[in-house]
Amino acid sequence: MSQFPDSKILVLDGNQRASLAAVRSLGTRGLWIAVGESSAPSLAGSSRFNKKTCIYPDPHAAPRAFFETLLRLINELEITFLLPITETTTYVVLRYQDELPSFVTFPFPSEAEVEKLANKNNLFEYADRQGTPIPATVWCQNRQDGLKALPLVKDFPIVLKPFKSKILQADRILSTRVLIANDSNEAESQLQANAFFDYPFTIQSYVQGTGQGIFALFNKGEPVCYFSHRRLREKPPGGGVSVLSESAQLDPQLKMYAEKLLIGANWHGVAMVEFRVSPTGTGYLMEVNPRFWGSLQLAIDSGIDFPWWLYLVSTGQEVPEIKWRQRRVRWILGDIDRLFIVLKSPTSTYSWRKKLLEVLRFLRPGLRTRHEVNRWDDPLPFWFEIKQYIRALKS
Repeated sequence: MSQFPDSKILVLDGNQRASLAAVRSLGTRGLWIAVGESSAPSLAGSSRFNKKTCIYPDPHAAPRAFFETLLRLINELEITFLLPITETTTYVVLRYQDELPSFVTFPFPSEAEVEKLANKNNLFEYADRQGTPIPATVWCQNRQDGLKALPLVKDFPIVLKPFKSKILQADRILSTRVLIANDSNEAESQLQANAFFDYPFTIQSYVQGTGQGIFALFNKGEPVCYFSHRRLREKPPGGGVSVLSESAQLDPQLKMYAEKLLIGANWHGVAMVEFRVSPTGTGYLMEVNPRFWGSLQLAIDSGIDFPWWLYLVSTGQEVPEIKWRQRRVRWILGDIDRLFIVLKSPTSTYSWRKKLLEVLRFLRPGLRTRHEVNRWDDPLPFWFEIKQYIRALKS
């Protein structure tokens, strides 16, 4: 019997690995959990902790219909805690959160407070005032501003960064992406070709260096815990999704910057604060995401149980003592994909010796390494993932 008989949690975005990590985290505590996605079955929905599978309209194509379905599910299932995982579902619920029933806990601040950090144009102005290092930045309200600013840019490459990765419109969600331009002609072409530059964006200098993140949980403007990890392998190898990562000690300077930003914004809930650390050691702010991150399972395995602690602070309960430990987590199918990319690469990129070393590293991921998806006590999500992987190979 659950120790929380009146609690019912709906975790959205069931095909995300972070959703699976959240379901497992909360499910092991005896909480009743439903998993939602725009199709079924799903990765997190395959978990033994999932009590009810819910299907809703694709929030990208029909955000309002998605929310109305969500309201129906909440009332039918008597959901008391709503947990979106991706930016897409988060932004939609934020837009309409005043319509949520009073018995539902939604662990986010108001849409206006989220805009202070999630809106990158607002964020860089705010960070600059706070003294947090940012790349050299030109703020643009639309494509015309950008085209006027380009002749004044002297150093390339530059980064064209939309104010949001997901722009919520009345009838759909517009997905954007960060673009790098190596000269003014390329920059102009990109500005002209992409519809999302009709909205605010920034032109920034390109920062050479490595990406580092500070992951945080805040309770009404007060820090609860932090976490940091080191990416050991990514897919694609030049930079992308982490497929092998390990927990790491917090960089005190980056932690200070992140804490200052989040306290100043009176943050509540989880946040991922991304930096790019230059060869000189300066950490430049890249973005703040108001959501869980792909390597969430690593934090949980390392003793920082973000989903569980988010539930506790959002329902007025005490967080237990933090007991950090170093761990590694591997997303095996992503790591296989990465190895294929390396082996198929020309020898000018990876010599035969480097390819052999990559094979050996793949076979020996290191001590204290756990698999992110495939777990003996909850095996079905891995079988679901394998079937999806095989289908993708055949298509």
